[in-house]
Amino acid sequence: MRRELTKEERELAQAGYDHLERTETHGTGKEDEKDMDKVDIQEHSLRFDELEKVLLTSIVTKDPGASHGLDEKEAAARLATDGRNVLTPPKKKSALRKYFDCLLTMFNILLCIHASLVLEYVVLGIQFHQNFQNTYLGGILIAVAFLNAFIEFYQLQKADAILASFLAMIPPSCRVVRDGRLMSVPAADLVKGDVVFIRMGDKTPADLVIFGATDLKVDNSSLTGESEAQERRPLPDGSPSRPVEAENLVFNSTLVVSGEGYGIVVRTGDNTLIGQIARLTGSEGGINSPLSTEIAHFVVIISTIAIGFALVFFGIGIGTVYKGNVGTTLTFAVSVLVAFVPEGLPSVVTLLLSIAAKRMAQQNVLVKDLQGVETLGALTLLATDKTGTLTRNQMTVTNLWNGTRMTSAFQSNNDAQETESFSISAPGMSEMVDICALNSKIKFDKSDVPFEQREILGDATETGLARFAGRQLVGEYDAHHKKHPKVFEVPFNSTNKWALVIVKKTHSEGYLTTYLKGAPERVLAKCTHYLNEGRKTPIDDAFRASFDDAYTYMASRGHRVIACAQYLLPGHEYPEDFTGFSRSQVNYPTEGLTFVGLVSLEDPPKHGVREAIGTLRLAGIKVMMVTGDHPKTAEAIARKINLILGDTKETLAEKTGRPIAEIYDDEV
Repeated sequence: MRRELTKEERELAQAGYDHLERTETHGTGKEDEKDMDKVDIQEHSLRFDELEKVLLTSIVTKDPGASHGLDEKEAAARLATDGRNVLTPPKKKSALRKYFDCLLTMFNILLCIHASLVLEYVVLGIQFHQNFQNTYLGGILIAVAFLNAFIEFYQLQKADAILASFLAMIPPSCRVVRDGRLMSVPAADLVKGDVVFIRMGDKTPADLVIFGATDLKVDNSSLTGESEAQERRPLPDGSPSRPVEAENLVFNSTLVVSGEGYGIVVRTGDNTLIGQIARLTGSEGGINSPLSTEIAHFVVIISTIAIGFALVFFGIGIGTVYKGNVGTTLTFAVSVLVAFVPEGLPSVVTLLLSIAAKRMAQQNVLVKDLQGVETLGALTLLATDKTGTLTRNQMTVTNLWNGTRMTSAFQSNNDAQETESFSISAPGMSEMVDICALNSKIKFDKSDVPFEQREILGDATETGLARFAGRQLVGEYDAHHKKHPKVFEVPFNSTNKWALVIVKKTHSEGYLTTYLKGAPERVLAKCTHYLNEGRKTPIDDAFRASFDDAYTYMASRGHRVIACAQYLLPGHEYPEDFTGFSRSQVNYPTEGLTFVGLVSLEDPPKHGVREAIGTLRLAGIKVMMVTGDHPKTAEAIARKINLILGDTKETLAEKTGRPIAEIYDDEV
């Protein structure tokens, strides 16, 4: 059952929402870059020993988990002095102010002005008996204006109530080291100097300086606009970079997407980066929607025409028809002026937008601003991420290639006829299962349940590889890890595009085995041999051609492809108890490896994506997929979801033998 949010959490959620709303409204232009330069955070530039003295805390950089942190009494004293780790909600507009904001739109103002002109004649007694009936017209015009404002105000209030009930930006609890013990405390009770442990899936509870990390990556997109996860690592001598560029800083509310780490809390609440940005942008106002801009433009045009015609007819009436009867002529001129105003248009527009908002609510889309419905309807190009948006983000191993033959993890009608069913006893397959199982950073939420029932904490690719290995090891996954423990590892990063582990696994040449997995091109470049029916064979042109064919076959089906390699460490150089591997010295094998094979994984499209793209296409909206996958993989996925229906420039150039530069847009 979902718990009730506390008053503080509701205020925090509203504060976070208001900040995000301002961010979305103003974009990430030069003004935001200037705001980033104004952010006041310097702790990341200090050495670890200096930071420890400044914050009066205790850390162990060589073994972060053994840190003492603050004691409970000191943490309580700092909490009383510095206040809670929450964002101060911005000043809220009163309901009356919000209503008047809805009322004072250009069209409503025009209606009220015309109503005032009509009522003025009655009040002033100009042609009183003839004009008294216009009292009803004036009253109706004013009522229409107030009703339009009420409908928009009601929708706004309803949306605000729902948004205020969303989960708070700061997680309700976090893991802290106090008195040398790892414990869970409310995130709002964090103080400067606390030692916090974060891992994949966590939202960072405060601004932290990292002093211990393993493959730690965070998603800073909500703060800096960086689309890719950013690597974070300890810097013993501090970082001279700006706070937003510092590799040793993790910011409040950012999501940990990979790895784990320990950090010292250096800023809490309004003093965090997100708190300072919210304060710097707090005075900025919103911008008009395209619909409100068009309506304002229309009001100016219709008012100009109405006034022009009223003046013309007043001149004609006073000079010819009414012969100097000013009262009657003014009544006629005002009638002309009012006749030009489409009194029903604002009501029709508001009601139509309300109906659209109601329909969108039935599709679980919350509309906060009614005019945003029309803005959304004006889209001509939609750029969308692939993983998790167009696809399910549930990677599944589909094919394996051992250097000589293609096998299928799940035989299907889409596989080529020469594709065989997977068998772990086939040459090279047990090695690939070992690499999938042992060269992995995944963790489990529970370890006391069968492997199939465990929730895996890790990225989609590693999760898919682990699931595959778990099926092949049949209940022996944990035992396999205990039998072959890790001695050393180099986590995957965007620069190397490979991950390496060295495990204790005895072989004919020694006691330790190196396993490498990563981007096929990068892995193959590090190999001089490949496993040919279990035998180590030098790589030649024939093998490279087979590799290209296998890679193309996998990628062309829309699969993500991972290459696997190994290196059997000689026992005379690396005894069983050897522990001298070092990342900085790079004294581990990175060349002369033996290529083991390719593994392909498929992330199936989400249900309804093809239909949604078809609907967008019928509406005249062009859809583009943004992905870092191999072009063949991206094209195959795009064809599966009907994003590409015909030839692309590349396929057309291949068919016609013309350079891509000579293929025009209207040909595809």
